[in-house]
Amino acid sequence: MQADGTTSAVLRSVGLTEDRTARCVPLTGGTFNTVSRVTPTDGGGDWVVKTPPPATPGTLMGYEQDLLVNEVTFYTAADGSAPVPRVLYSELDPAAPTGPYLVMSACPGRSWSGFAPGSLSAAEGRGLRKDLGRIVARLHAVTNPAGFGYPSLSVGRLDPSWRRAFTAMTDAVLADADTYRARLPRPAAAVRDLLAAASPVLDDVARPALVHFDLWRGNLLVDGGPGARTIGGIVDGERMFWGDPVADFVSLALFGDVAEDADFLAGYAEGGGRAVVFDASVRLRLALYRCYLYLIMLVETVPRRASREDREWAWTHVAPQLESALADVESALRTGE
Repeated sequence: MQADGTTSAVLRSVGLTEDRTARCVPLTGGTFNTVSRVTPTDGGGDWVVKTPPPATPGTLMGYEQDLLVNEVTFYTAADGSAPVPRVLYSELDPAAPTGPYLVMSACPGRSWSGFAPGSLSAAEGRGLRKDLGRIVARLHAVTNPAGFGYPSLSVGRLDPSWRRAFTAMTDAVLADADTYRARLPRPAAAVRDLLAAASPVLDDVARPALVHFDLWRGNLLVDGGPGARTIGGIVDGERMFWGDPVADFVSLALFGDVAEDADFLAGYAEGGGRAVVFDASVRLRLALYRCYLYLIMLVETVPRRASREDREWAWTHVAPQLESALADVESALRTGE
């Protein structure tokens, strides 16, 4: 299949002409970037080419500016610590003739979310969760002396204070909620006040760790045959930030509680992660990060121009999770825990 115009321009810019391209197949399943899998004729392995949508006013959230900067940062920082793509070529300047792009190696395996129910045994599932725990612990050992926040600087400069950095992140999403008149279970101003009241707990975090923040099964590749399954790749690192490692536990147990995932936590400890004690500080911070993720999931339906079905799904499934997280923040503040 022939590449689209933008992907073709990217390939030409890195010297891969049509006569050196055996195959180019668009990859579906994502909701933001245009992604293609490319097979060069030299037999050196497949490439994945990613280009972002045009930065058209009214189509992006604030933190989504220059997301490829985050993704390149994640793969570069994680290289050697986790099975991630290698950055082969990248252009991060929006004014470049091709526009921004990322060309990376393809990781082995296929999306964990693509396995049919029952196709992975319970033992395989437990083994994969343990393997994932070890990998995530190694990611969290990577730090950034420059400070907390998004490498893209989309919502402000990196900050030595996690409380200030995370407040800027949540304020940006709530500003988007106001701009796009997104449907939330509570007014944005009330959410902002509640998160601010709980923000002192963020001062418990002193080291900026490498946080993927989108570790649901769709971004985890499973490699190997029955009885030998492993995590072959962690992809889509564009939502990463330097922050509290606890924040990764939200997407790792999306709509659930990572404290109940004994296999993951065992692997996390084996991988060198600090033993996770779900004390009052960790529980409150988890509630704040749940609020942040679920706010994003609700607000983004507007600039993404989601279908009515997808908007209703978000309201039915995500809004109650946001309300539950907000209630957990309120409860922690009332009890002083």
